[in-house]
Amino acid sequence: MKILIPTAKEMNLSLKPHGKCFLSEQTKTIVASLSQYSIVELAHFYHIGLERAEEEYVHFQQLKNGQALTYPALHLFDGLMYRHIKRNCLTEKEIRYVDAHLFITSSLYGIMPAMTLISPHRLDFLVKCTISGKSLKNYWRNDYDAAISDEEMILSLLSSEFETVFSKSVRDKMLRFKFLEDREGSLKVHSTISKKARGQFLTALIENQITTKEEIKQLQFAGFAFREDLSTLMNYVFVKK
Repeated sequence: MKILIPTAKEMNLSLKPHGKCFLSEQTKTIVASLSQYSIVELAHFYHIGLERAEEEYVHFQQLKNGQALTYPALHLFDGLMYRHIKRNCLTEKEIRYVDAHLFITSSLYGIMPAMTLISPHRLDFLVKCTISGKSLKNYWRNDYDAAISDEEMILSLLSSEFETVFSKSVRDKMLRFKFLEDREGSLKVHSTISKKARGQFLTALIENQITTKEEIKQLQFAGFAFREDLSTLMNYVFVKK
């Protein structure tokens, strides 16, 4: 079983670094391309101010020169979902579960174990970037597919931005989740609710060592419970009252 989660734009840069960064050949190709951009070009590329663009320029130069420091990916990313994942004070059993089952999908590093050491950067699949004559999604598709093609059970907590990197045949194997809130009998979905719930759901998976679909259906967390009547074979719905 593999659990897939996306990266986040927000990063916690107050962490203690773990040394220099190792880059795969695929990642080196992306870095070689983006490190050629000037600060002004990066500002236009990312639609950000010059100050933020300068930070990204430094990041890519450090990656290119092998000087970038690293941090565990699960702790470096610090978006709303990540802040609701149990990341600290994990038991040895929980650490083994994370190492075995949790993977992060990245537009720079590919699919990686959650505790992989990576460097701060800004890149997503929505930017118009051509690598070796391909869009970022097409550039990574074969690697993404190969990383999970043999898995019998794939839990997707991904947004469509990341899911659509995979071929349709692989996407069809994914078990997806929707988190709704019951407000006086009316079921509501909201991005903030969904992001928090994904982190809380993942925490419940980790703490309860969940490995089967039946165990997932029995989960109750942060006020959420499984709704069989709203769910389908490959789409599970949890509702919070």
